[in-house]
Amino acid sequence: MTSNEKKLTNKDINHIFWRSLSVNASFNYERQMSQGAQYSLGSVLKKLYPEKNRLAQALKRHAEFFNTTPMLCPFIFGISAAMEEENANKSDFDESSINSIKASLMGPLAGIGDSVFWGTLRPLVGGIACSLALTGNLFAPILFLLLFNVPNMLVRYYGVHWGYNSGMKALDKFEKLGITEKIFQGASTLGLLVIGSMIAEMVTVKTGLTIGSGKSAIKLMSVLNGIMPDMLSLGVTGLIYWAIKKGHKVNTLLLWILVISIFAALFGILKA
Repeated sequence: MTSNEKKLTNKDINHIFWRSLSVNASFNYERQMSQGAQYSLGSVLKKLYPEKNRLAQALKRHAEFFNTTPMLCPFIFGISAAMEEENANKSDFDESSINSIKASLMGPLAGIGDSVFWGTLRPLVGGIACSLALTGNLFAPILFLLLFNVPNMLVRYYGVHWGYNSGMKALDKFEKLGITEKIFQGASTLGLLVIGSMIAEMVTVKTGLTIGSGKSAIKLMSVLNGIMPDMLSLGVTGLIYWAIKKGHKVNTLLLWILVISIFAALFGILKA
């Protein structure tokens, strides 16, 4: 069954904007912004999926790992809303492509957003506000909030509408050209590359063990990195992933990581 019925209105997209302001309110170290993503898209998902089982599947879909610059989250949520609307209209839509698109966008947008907002705008307006504060100007903190949050709110608001509208246009264009499946496969591959680079960047496992003794001793870490860079980090990530798939609780795994890391560091097996 195929339907081109437009179910979402500007009011619905505005709901995503307002809800996205709390995207970091429930940040966690397992899936980071996932609960914020669920909440931001919650009202839209309820409208698109009146059936409880489909709504549950959609909420579960957006419970996957998600993390990017908060100011650019609405843009991704707008695209996600467009794809969810397409999924609600078409029974043969590839649901896995929704998370693939999210994963492929969060890394590049985080690089842009962090550079613009945290690396440029915040120090710039902070410097202006501090120079005024040093002269005793009481307006300084208000000026800081205005100079930082006006661009913040504009990017969020127009971002979610642009994401939704561009997402709908792109989906229609891909369908007409017959390249929808190829685009989604490409996005899935890019998403996996982003996740892989995050492992190399965020997971650090180093060993202090050596092969041999004295001046001829060879550091095991250099041998492993010679075979494949960040091999230990990838191996530990794979082990944790396997444990989670086996049903072990994340909090329990975190405690085991903490305990093993402390003792391994004491005996020189691991090093900073």
